[in-house]
Amino acid sequence: MKFVCSATDISEACQNVQRAASQKATMPAIEGILIRAEEGTVHLTGYDLEVGIKTSVAAKVEEPGAVVINAKYLCEILRKLPSSQVRIEADERMMSSITSGEANFGIKGISPEDYPELPSVTGGYPIEIKQGLLRDMVRQTIFAVSTNETKLVHKGIKVEVADNNIKLIAVDGYRMAIRSEDIDYKGEELSFVVPSKTFSEVVKLINDPEKIINLGIGKRHIVFDVADYQIVSRLLDGEFLNYRTIIEQNNLESSQTTVRFKTREFIDSIERTALVISDRIKTPLKVAFSPGSVRVSTQTDIGSASDRFDAEVGGAALEIGFNNRLLLEAMRACETDEAYMKLNGPVAPAFILPLQGDSFLYLVLPVKMNAAS
Repeated sequence: MKFVCSATDISEACQNVQRAASQKATMPAIEGILIRAEEGTVHLTGYDLEVGIKTSVAAKVEEPGAVVINAKYLCEILRKLPSSQVRIEADERMMSSITSGEANFGIKGISPEDYPELPSVTGGYPIEIKQGLLRDMVRQTIFAVSTNETKLVHKGIKVEVADNNIKLIAVDGYRMAIRSEDIDYKGEELSFVVPSKTFSEVVKLINDPEKIINLGIGKRHIVFDVADYQIVSRLLDGEFLNYRTIIEQNNLESSQTTVRFKTREFIDSIERTALVISDRIKTPLKVAFSPGSVRVSTQTDIGSASDRFDAEVGGAALEIGFNNRLLLEAMRACETDEAYMKLNGPVAPAFILPLQGDSFLYLVLPVKMNAAS
């Protein structure tokens, strides 16, 4: 294998592909990047058996062929090259050389025959969504993904596609995040769970909010075509939380307390009050809803804090405790200047909703307040 290409192009491509290479593996090949050169093009692949990233760069290919080179060393070398051009070669023993200007590196490669093949995803009606919209929906749900290993399906984001609508749902046992948007989709109803790591990688590759991402869904895998990259990922198996039942059980249409608030004011109040909450002792915030106002306060070993802002509070007055981080992350995910909070007493979940429509829904469970709070 012999080719010459832009050092900048292949370095940038390898940095992105590297994120799918395994960090520590019993199979050395998957710690590397598969480089395959053919007429006019060099294909680069990283794959850790869960997520694969593939792209290509233009090149002058003098001799077609393939080799696997350790991703860490390859990327570090390419990043430090002194010239705008780079020559990469590999012989039949997989000894590779990387030359740029006066710099030359010799790296022992691995046979491409040892590299696993990326799963192919075929069939089904493709899902098309603007890059910027998918990025926003992921950012507004991924914070609620579980980190608990006991139920792996909740370490992903559930995607539901039906009736020209797409929903993303994330839960972690203490909160829930749902984002919903209309799209142009004429295929069958779909429901699947994508690992949060996969969505994180997709978001990193988004380069134009107005361009389209194509999603192809198979029985066990999903493929994203974004920018000049293809990301292939396994889907998660298991029974995902029935979020519709939770919403129905809490009867949002007749909540005991309904609060209309300015999102920025609520966020600022939480951030100010939480300044006296330490990471070591998670003292809850006390949030008191009364006619015309919301008061946020806490009492900790460090000291006390209290803040108040105006809001429209309808129904029963209420005091309720929250974990400050969980409540703050839900508030930050709101995409509107104003929102509703609906509550049914101090031990029922709090729901955060838009003033109109159903583009988002955030659920946060309350926490027990101690006497000092």
